[in-house]
Amino acid sequence: MKYSWFLLLFFSFSLFSQKNQILDEVVVTETKINMPFSKKYRSIEIISESEIKESGAQNIIDLLQQYTGLDIRRRGAGGVQADLYIRGGGFDQTLLLVDGMKMDDSQTGHHTLNMLLPVELIKRIEIIKGPAARIFGQNAFNGAINIITKSARKTLNSQLNISLTNISGGSFDNLSSSVTASLSNNEYSALINYAQDKSDGYRYNTDYKTDNLFIKSNLSRSNPYTTIIASLSNRKFGANGFYASPDAIDQYEETQTSLVGFYSTYRKGNLVIKPKLYWRRNQDEYIYIRNNPSIYRNLHKTNKIALQTDFNYYSKLGKTSFGIDLSNISITSNNLGDHRRFTTSVYIDHTIRLLKEKLILSPGLSITYFSDLSFHSFPGFDIGFDFSESFSVYGNFGKTYRIPTYTDLYYKDRTTIGNSELEPENANNSEFGFKFNSDKIVFKTAIFNRKSKNIIDYVKQNEDDLWQATNIGLLKTNGIESDILIKLSRNINFKFGYANINDDNYVSNIKFSRYSLNSLKHNFISRVSLKYSKKLTHNIIFRYSERSDLTNYRIVDTNISYKPFSNSAEFYLNLNNIFDQYYWETNLVPMPGKNFIIGYRSSF
Repeated sequence: MKYSWFLLLFFSFSLFSQKNQILDEVVVTETKINMPFSKKYRSIEIISESEIKESGAQNIIDLLQQYTGLDIRRRGAGGVQADLYIRGGGFDQTLLLVDGMKMDDSQTGHHTLNMLLPVELIKRIEIIKGPAARIFGQNAFNGAINIITKSARKTLNSQLNISLTNISGGSFDNLSSSVTASLSNNEYSALINYAQDKSDGYRYNTDYKTDNLFIKSNLSRSNPYTTIIASLSNRKFGANGFYASPDAIDQYEETQTSLVGFYSTYRKGNLVIKPKLYWRRNQDEYIYIRNNPSIYRNLHKTNKIALQTDFNYYSKLGKTSFGIDLSNISITSNNLGDHRRFTTSVYIDHTIRLLKEKLILSPGLSITYFSDLSFHSFPGFDIGFDFSESFSVYGNFGKTYRIPTYTDLYYKDRTTIGNSELEPENANNSEFGFKFNSDKIVFKTAIFNRKSKNIIDYVKQNEDDLWQATNIGLLKTNGIESDILIKLSRNINFKFGYANINDDNYVSNIKFSRYSLNSLKHNFISRVSLKYSKKLTHNIIFRYSERSDLTNYRIVDTNISYKPFSNSAEFYLNLNNIFDQYYWETNLVPMPGKNFIIGYRSSF
């Protein structure tokens, strides 16, 4: 801690500079990063609205599987239950945000993806690969994903629009629909969307039904820019083999996740202030035998109320970012008990530009206090250098941290037991990379290394033993990611990506591991985008995945879209797993064979 005071004094000095500075164009606007795209010195992927449309993905989970460095382990179809991994880390080590509001769940990371919004509501997705705890706090152990939602379009006069934004059907009696209503004028806008997705399932007890209601209102489009957001997601699904053992074919689950938030942006001179106040609630009901809840049933309710304020100050010495995040977290559970935690986080980060803005340095520090644990700090340092407009190199170093979830600490059933004596996880990370960007070719690659301590896994010595949450000691992870986009012409694009991850084994006396020893060791993704005319486009996507246990699979998907009227409406056909590959992504749950979706969608 002795160096943190020096950093605070250094950052504070720049805060009082009086020289005005023109704010640079910002791409990542809703997070604390706020850096120009061409100057970024992190592994950041921006998925634009047009890229989301071109992907042909029916949901965000399927979309993210098209990007290297991400490991989305689905249980079944429709995105009803899946876990999110970045660079080989666990599902508890990745943070999801919606408009900058953190969607972490204190019960378990299995609920990270519970409230996924329909893709037609997404303006863009920001993926930060690598340690982000210094920016976002302890849940961003290996990275973070921020979903930026759309707003109703600005109009000069008051205008009400109601449109069918998606209707589709396909294999396994799948039926999806989405309706959007918007009201807007020059200063005010409101957006309401209702979406439903349901299916009878592709095998016994994999039926599902999801309902999503989303409301967003911009109360002011001027300074201060003020927004209210509310969302409710209900999911009901058969969970054949999803948890416990693959033989548990009659499992069933219902989740209900809601978010109510208020955020604003205020600018005065060189100072930008972004306050956020939000409440996230999650309810999870799990039944071991679907038609007989009396045999085994879990009911968990978690609540998180957070107040977060971020400040950005621009001066001749660079940009200073600082802020505070207060959150009150509680859980009520028939299995885990009742618990409460208050968390206080403060961070400060400074960006310096030298050598005619070719060299960028960014030291920073975050400190977090957990009322039921202790203080923890996350120092870090980033560096980037632009050799030209097209070519740049970068590196970053940092410490990350994650406290155990309530499931890690207290869960118990006939196959699994928690551990109230668990220590928090921590890791030291480093990354080096370079990027090349031209009119015809975009290439980027990164090499990363992570030295973790006290990683939490569920392990056992004998096959008949209980899985128990355990701090497994040391784990070294290193890897490489590369992506290249080749633009042959306006009508033909090729994109290739490869990621390799190597994990050292745990200490030799651990024989069975549930999670961490099955990283996505090799992952190759390619996409060919063809534009036959202004109205007809075609994508072919190939994925090869091989895990640490040497299981592997090859998946080919394709989608075709036709726009008969305008750029805002199209008919589409998705063919998935067209070669009928038999494979699973987690827990030996077989994924669907070849299937199709046909539908209509429009933009607003």
